Amino acid sequence: MAVISELIRTEENGKLSFGDYTLAAKAKLDNFEKDGDIYKVKTFKEITKLERNGLFVYESVPGTAVMDFEETADTVTFTVEGPEDAQITLGLEEETEYEIDIAGAVAGTMKTNLGGKLSLSVELEGVDSVDIKVSRK
Repeated sequence: MAVISELIRTEENGKLSFGDYTLAAKAKLDNFEKDGDIYKVKTFKEITKLERNGLFVYESVPGTAVMDFEETADTVTFTVEGPEDAQITLGLEEETEYEIDIAGAVAGTMKTNLGGKLSLSVELEGVDSVDIKVSRK
């Protein structure tokens, strides 16, 4: 398993990786800069949360490790891993439909709420990692 021991980092491909679900106590890192944005990560075994410029981006319960996280105008993609199944919430555009792809299979279409949050469940137990793609319809 590939936890992010420095809590958050920029990969060689320019994408973000963050989270360490092996920590027993909360750890956080503020003021991580990437492309002019300031990120804050909080992570441990019970939750992983990412904010950009003070706004909600990602949360998982329980905690996870996220690799190659990338947001474009219409798509969010990342690979997630953890010791057990997780509930993931993403901060997206409010009242917008998105197609959810989990591990290469279409999991359906969901509409975000007034706050722009979209929640999905990911089965992680017994697998190394799962690729997630969320695309605006």
